[in-house]
Amino acid sequence: MKHFENLPQVLSALTERGYTSDFSVHASKDCLVCKMTTRHLLHDEFEVDEVYHIIGTTNTDEETVVFALSSKKYNIKGVMVNAFGEFSEKSKLKIIEKLKTNLKNQWS
Repeated sequence: MKHFENLPQVLSALTERGYTSDFSVHASKDCLVCKMTTRHLLHDEFEVDEVYHIIGTTNTDEETVVFALSSKKYNIKGVMVNAFGEFSEKSKLKIIEKLKTNLKNQWS
């Protein structure tokens, strides 16, 4: 996996590879939402293709995680950007558990 220095580099490289949609977690529905299409993806309708952990260059407390996500079912690829600690709390949401598992696997 290629190393990137900052968030714009990661996002640019992923965009060039077709990850053009933006995703966010919709906690009350336990799913991801594609901001472009408003499509809702359940935990078993997408894959976490890559995970990037970016540490701020001027402030090492600024940590960001970028998930490269894809769904064969809906033929869509995109990214989700979150603060690193956002998934550290216990959550019973299946969507968060899937993301946390991929995050842990990245550094184990």
